[in-house]
Parts: sequence; C-alpha cells; structure tokens
Amino acid sequence: MTVNDALAGTHKIQQEAAAQRHDQVTPHLLNDFSQELTTLNLGPTHPATHGIFQNILQMDGERIVSGVPTIGYIHRAFEKIAERRPFYQITPLTDRMNYCSSPINNMGWHMTVEKLLGVTVPKRAQYMRVIMMELARITDHLICNSILGVDSGAFTGFLYVMQEREKVYEIYEEVCGSRLTTNMGRVGGMERDFTPVALQKLRDWLKTFPAVMEEFERLMTRNRIFVDRIVNVGAISAEKALNYGFTGPNLRAAGIDYDVRVMNPYSSYEDFDFEIPVGTKGDTYDRFLVRNAEIWQSLRIINQALDNLPEGPFHADAPHYYLPPKQAVYKNMEALIYHFKIIMGEIEAPVGEVYHSVEGGNGELGFYLISDGGRTPYRLHFRRPCFIYYQAYTEMVVGETLSDAILTLSSMNVIAGELDA
Repeated sequence: MTVNDALAGTHKIQQEAAAQRHDQVTPHLLNDFSQELTTLNLGPTHPATHGIFQNILQMDGERIVSGVPTIGYIHRAFEKIAERRPFYQITPLTDRMNYCSSPINNMGWHMTVEKLLGVTVPKRAQYMRVIMMELARITDHLICNSILGVDSGAFTGFLYVMQEREKVYEIYEEVCGSRLTTNMGRVGGMERDFTPVALQKLRDWLKTFPAVMEEFERLMTRNRIFVDRIVNVGAISAEKALNYGFTGPNLRAAGIDYDVRVMNPYSSYEDFDFEIPVGTKGDTYDRFLVRNAEIWQSLRIINQALDNLPEGPFHADAPHYYLPPKQAVYKNMEALIYHFKIIMGEIEAPVGEVYHSVEGGNGELGFYLISDGGRTPYRLHFRRPCFIYYQAYTEMVVGETLSDAILTLSSMNVIAGELDA
C-alpha cells in the first residue's frame, strides 16, 4: 500500500464528519447587509495566532464575513542587511526566517552561493545535508500538527512529540553546537564530520521515534472530536492554491504533487526512494494528514542516507571560500591568510545571477542572488513560502466561525519570521 492509498482511507472519515456539520453558512448570510456587523481584531499578539499576526475581521455573530490581513510587525530588513554582509555571514540571517526548521534555510543559502561560485560539494556532505534537512522537516511538521491538536483542545499529543523534538535538537547540538538557530554547515559542505556520538544519538532516535509517532496518530487521526473540528474547515481548491502561489504541504493537501526535491533535485535527492503524499480537499484535516505522512517519508529518506552514507571528505576543496581547520590556522601561514580573508569578508564572488530553491518545511524556499563581483550580494531576495500563502488566509476563512479561523491558521503553519524578511 502506498502512502496515498493510506490517505485515501481517511476520506470516509471526512465524508462522515462533513455530514454532521450543521453549522455551514447559509446562502443569504453574506449578502444580507441589514445585519449588524462587528469588527474584531484577531491578533496581533494573541496566544491563538502563534506569533505577530493581525487579521481585522468583520463578524456576523460567530461568522466571518470578511477580513484584512496585516503584516509588518517584526520587519527586520534581512534582505537589505544581507546586501551589506559578506556571503559567509548571511547564514545566521536565514536561521531567523523559519526558525522551526532552520537547517533547511542554512543549506538552501549555502547551495545558492555554491551555484554562484561553481563549487562542487562531495557526496558525503550532500548526504549529511539531507539527513539534517529531513530531521528539520520532521520537527517542523511535529510542531505544526501537535499545536493544531492543542488549538482544538488536545494537549497530550503535543507533550509526546515535543519530547522527540528535544532529542532531535540534541542531535543538532552534537553536530553544530546549537539547537534552534543552528548556523549549520558552511559554503562548500559541513563545518565538521558527524561524530560517533551524533551518529549514535541519531540511530537511537530512529529506533524509538516511530513508536511515538504511531501513538500520536492513534491519538489524533480518528479522534471524533478532533476530526469534527477540522474536516471541511479552511478548505482551498487546487486551482486557487496554484493561483495564490502555494507550495509545500499546503499545496499537496489540495491535491497537487509538487515537491522541489523531486521536480528539481538537489543535494543528491535523486538517490533516494520516497513518495509525495497528497490530499484531495485541501482542508485542515488534509493538511494534518499530509504532514504526518511526510514525517514517515522523511524517516525513510534519513534511513537510506544513513545506511548508504558515502566515505570521503565532508567539505569541498575550496580554500577561498571554506574555512581551514583551526589547527592549520595556528601552524600554517597560508591557512591563516585564508581564515582572515574569509572571516573579514575580503574574498570577492564572481559576477552572476542565480536562483536556487529547496523544499522547506512550508514549501519552496528560494534565494534569488545577484552578484556584481563584490564582497557582498548586489541584490538578494528570499522567497518565503509563508509570506506567499498567508495572502489566501482571509479568503479561506470567510463563512467560517471564529474557532474555525484559529484552526485554519494553525494548520497552515504560518511562521512570523517568514512573513517579514
């Protein structure tokens, strides 16, 4: 049975739950302007919005008649800051976009610079990157789906999976010394090879996590209260999702099997066997199911990468761009010079214009880089998936109740750091 066959088995649940929803909006509601409407500020600093979001809603009782989303509360001018920083020092900026899966942001930026520089990354480093990116995808999806449970009143599942997220962060810590904002890897590969401790922690986690994930799914997937709260809530059609520029799990939940890892493979993703889960209705329940299914596919990829991890160097032979080993800096004049020039941003990049994208936790994360041959980018634009699909939010919740709007926002997994780059 394929993953999409398994997802198809849940359609009966959706149909039964939809039949029991008696609170659908009546046709005259949105056209009857004699009704007295209420203006409600949902956010910007409300626990249910999970960040700095504001939506100014027009309400007819509990029903949402219209809404206007507002962004700009944490604008940090990352793109302009990056134009004044050496390429090497832009990596920490990417951490602060989707901080739920920052290693993917780091690797995506490094691959963009490598494309500009013409650097070829060794196979071992590519597989190491895949392992870390898929771990990040899992933690991102765990946060989204467990918080969706919390927003519907189910707290237990959140506690279960957050313990597993903590174990993944311990793996991060062993690999790069950091946990949330990781600054992981370097242009040209990884900063260091996997240590025996990191590999052992990874193997131990791969043995224990599947049982926890199965329990989480048993708690939530067929829970009648949870299902009734999210089926047919915040649905979007495949056509509208494409028109808005959706990518990632939110697009796949609407039935479109677009995945950057398959459509435009990078970092040796073509070497791995995995499926692309898709939904049918594009509602909150489909988004929940697709993310759960993607967690299992990420585990499948990690196991393949770990079992077939190539031997060889963990970084490219690119001394102009990759920091030399610290011990060599202490003893070798050439290494000391390279270290100084890289850290101080004195190495110029070639003239060029590149775009590179990766499959982030929330969709296509892209970097459009223009270099004029200087030490910093001439122009840099981040394609943040959350910024793009958040534009559809108010249309998705018109006609829904206020409680439905909260669950819709939660299932979209809008990360405030991606709204205001």
